[in-house]
Amino acid sequence: MSDPVGKLPSELDQLPDRDTEETAEWAASLDAVAKAAGTRRAEYLLRRTLQHAEAAGLALPKLLETDYVNTIPTSAEPEFPGDMEMEAKITAWNRWNAAAMVTRGSKYGVGGHIATFASAAWLYETGFQHFFRGKEADGSGDQLYIQGHASPGIYARAFLDGRVSEQQLDNFRQESGGNGLPSYPHPRRLPWLWEFPTVSMGLGPLSAIYQARFNRYLQNRNIKDTANSHVWAFLGDGEMDEPESTAALALASREQLDNLTFVINCNLQRLDGPVRANFRVVQELEAQFRGAGWNVIKSLWGSAWDELFQLDTTGALVRRLREVPDAQFQTYATRDVAYIRQHFFGANAELVQLAGVLSDAKIAECFHSSRGGHEPRKVYAAYKAALEHKGAPTVILAQTVKGYTLGAGFESKNANHQMKKLTIDEFKDMRDLLGLPIPDSAFADGVVPYGHPGVNSPEVRYLNERRAALGGPAPARKVKHVALPAPADRSFAPLIKGSGKQEMATTMAFVRLVKDLMRDKETGKRWVPIVPDEARTFGMESLFPSAGIYSPLGQTYEPVDRDQLMYYKEAKDGQILNEGITEAGAMADFIAACTSYATHGEPMIPFYIFYSMFGWQRTADQMWQLADQLGKGFIVGATAGRTTLTGEGLQHADGHSHLIASTNPASLNYDPAFAYEIAVIVKDGLRRMYGEKPEDVFYYLTVYNEPKVQPAMPEGVEEGILKGLYRFNEASSLESAPAADAPKIQLMASGTAIHWALEAQQLLAADWNVAADVWSATSWGELRREALECDEALLRGEVRTPYVTRALEGVTSPVLAVSDWMRQVPDQISQWVEQDWTSLGTDGFGLSDTREGARRHFGVDAQSIVVAALAQLARRGEVPASAIKEARERYGL
Repeated sequence: MSDPVGKLPSELDQLPDRDTEETAEWAASLDAVAKAAGTRRAEYLLRRTLQHAEAAGLALPKLLETDYVNTIPTSAEPEFPGDMEMEAKITAWNRWNAAAMVTRGSKYGVGGHIATFASAAWLYETGFQHFFRGKEADGSGDQLYIQGHASPGIYARAFLDGRVSEQQLDNFRQESGGNGLPSYPHPRRLPWLWEFPTVSMGLGPLSAIYQARFNRYLQNRNIKDTANSHVWAFLGDGEMDEPESTAALALASREQLDNLTFVINCNLQRLDGPVRANFRVVQELEAQFRGAGWNVIKSLWGSAWDELFQLDTTGALVRRLREVPDAQFQTYATRDVAYIRQHFFGANAELVQLAGVLSDAKIAECFHSSRGGHEPRKVYAAYKAALEHKGAPTVILAQTVKGYTLGAGFESKNANHQMKKLTIDEFKDMRDLLGLPIPDSAFADGVVPYGHPGVNSPEVRYLNERRAALGGPAPARKVKHVALPAPADRSFAPLIKGSGKQEMATTMAFVRLVKDLMRDKETGKRWVPIVPDEARTFGMESLFPSAGIYSPLGQTYEPVDRDQLMYYKEAKDGQILNEGITEAGAMADFIAACTSYATHGEPMIPFYIFYSMFGWQRTADQMWQLADQLGKGFIVGATAGRTTLTGEGLQHADGHSHLIASTNPASLNYDPAFAYEIAVIVKDGLRRMYGEKPEDVFYYLTVYNEPKVQPAMPEGVEEGILKGLYRFNEASSLESAPAADAPKIQLMASGTAIHWALEAQQLLAADWNVAADVWSATSWGELRREALECDEALLRGEVRTPYVTRALEGVTSPVLAVSDWMRQVPDQISQWVEQDWTSLGTDGFGLSDTREGARRHFGVDAQSIVVAALAQLARRGEVPASAIKEARERYGL
């Protein structure tokens, strides 16, 4: 054999070998083992050596994959502290009622999921009985991210403890009539039970990581003691395919979030088939999490496998388990023993010999049902080990059988995700298997009954005693309202009075306002600035030295700009969350901060500022999650619009975010033109979200990077700013005002477009003797929302006139709307504008150019507005048609 030292990886060649003779001896020893005992023995010794080195704390690369066996052997399992027989009875009732609820609902065609909870029942029940801390304990209790498709099992448990009625179970997925239950965890629909919406797969694991991180943020900033709060995220192995599921694994390990545990239900099936048909998803997930620095606990095999592993003196069984793909193992779970003997144990002589001493009953038990996730003792051992592990988050890979206890027609079948009901005979078989005292006479008229042992039964008493010991019911959402005092007016005063002759972009105006608000003695510490690695772009670097950037490690280095006034300062109690280039992560941070008022009883005021294009377009799903979770805060789309971000081009040119935002009922969307408008909107937003009567809404503001002189606020415009429209400038106020009988038009503009409209107003007066009033449309969306409410009131017999209609009452001239957004954005209100209506916008793809060039391209610059206004007036016969051509030629269009 050639000298193996010569085959060392190149990176080791760069390390000096202080004793080449000793190195050669180690290599020779390995060669000798491989020659005498075989390569498998050599591999085994190397793996054990690496495991020993890891346990000893030696700085070596970790093994990314261990054998396909339980991390905690049976001999090392701790004593189970509960009454296992009693807990089995409770779990049986929950299994039954979950399946009955979905089956009974199937007659209405509302659907539901049975198989997910059936496989995961013990994963939840063990936690509820022994680990999950409730809201009545010290601190905030634990945060539970329940897998969405398992919701029937959670409702079943709430039925057992008396929080859900039988009528509500029968109204599963039937909410419109009242007293119903939402299909999945939805805090907005069932706010006393659910804390976190999780069924948009991938968002649960991402949010759980940032929730655990935010818990530490509150702790390190001395706002709330969260030391005893643990985040549990229950996930499916198929869900881990979503990119968001694993997007923040490195963050969790980097920040040593040992207050976080993922429990992945590895039933090896996703919606339509195997998760990894030709591979092994458990091993893949283990490598992925270990590589990211997580503690990994595998709970794969039930106690029936103990005998098999004890008989495996050569390692043949362990090697075989490591090589069988998931889809084949699912097949074993559905086939008879003869098939398993032939296709699994028949792989080699060692396995044939092992199987020869096993009974058919033992093989059937092992391959059909005995999984680590179905045994409370093994689940308890895994959970206890997870809580005891310090310095890193833990993932528990618990193997189960999808559809477990539902019968052979369900278990391990590819189609079981779409199977919504059991037959009466299948229910009777399930009853017998679970040992439930439900007589045949209870199945009247072919309807499966719900089961309850009685409010004073030993099962319910045990359940309630365990929950009382752990701090009350779970899951549960409890809100104790804490109103925040309004900030002093002096914080808003600089924006109200304007910038004088100094030019200032509205992005900078917002940042200046927040900087002043963060100095407020009462509420300043509650502001949570969140930015995805663009703080300097938005002029936020002035916050670095004063507020600090949050890091659980503080600052362990000397920053390169330490000698500068606005240096990069990290601190353990830092206030800013500077997330790096991850809008999804920043949104997850934002959601955790927005809902702290409910999760921790500590209202926080987050603002998340980002490149406008990379907000709603990239993370709209999380915006819905935010709405579902009843979050409160300010989302700020900076460098907004399609033409204000010079040179960046198509992928940065946002002309549609307000259109997407308008689809979210909880989002109040504003496109302010001036700094004082921002001040009024933010002040009212603080009142509506954090005042005496808080609303479950959040704000979306778009701000621009185009420096402009910011005027002082005119008198009496506050109502119009908040409702969405007010007249900013009348034609009669111009130095060269048109004649009294001149043709008239109303120019309505939002955001930075107000400046084009004001220039067009001057041109129309000076060049065409047309009188144009300019209106600031601060919110097309709020105008539409209020108008829709008026329409709905009319259906109830209540006559109400929309604000936009009233604001324009008495105006006889046409309306021309313009913005830096697609025409659909202002067109949202057109049906409630009684005057002639037309609009201009930036429809189409963006492009790289100067602001002037981009606006000319889209036809929204001042000269284009003039031509559009003349065309509108020409159609009415108020100006000659020739004026249109003349204007185009004059302005070079």
